[in-house]
Amino acid sequence: MRIFTGLIAGLIFGLGLIISGMADPAKVLNFLDILGPWDPSLAFVMGGASLTAFIGYRLIWSRDEPVMHNEFDLPGSQQIDAPLLVGSAVFGIGWGIGGFCPGPAWTALSTMTGSILLFLPAMVLGIIVGGRAKKLSIFQAKGSKR
Repeated sequence: MRIFTGLIAGLIFGLGLIISGMADPAKVLNFLDILGPWDPSLAFVMGGASLTAFIGYRLIWSRDEPVMHNEFDLPGSQQIDAPLLVGSAVFGIGWGIGGFCPGPAWTALSTMTGSILLFLPAMVLGIIVGGRAKKLSIFQAKGSKR
């Protein structure tokens, strides 16, 4: 049941990304280009998503445990550290260059355009390199158990 529910949620999420234009890198890049042909429409998408998440989290956190799991899986640290800042910067740079973030990138794979065929392997490589770099002690936060 949990896998089926995840599949349905993923399909709804992907459909929402396509309808909202988040899977179109030109629309995303126009949103990010505030000095050029700025397109503010994605701000409404993000605002709607933030409001939905806010309400959803309030409803879920009012429960003692999740519906389809034994316990809530929450981050162990709320510290803003170097790995968080570097990861955020890399994510933002990739989003700004490619016009995709991970969810819309997988959704856009169905288009088989040149940009997505370049972006997705680079994203996967970045995930692999980031995972390996995270294991190095220089990228460990002080007191981190990772």
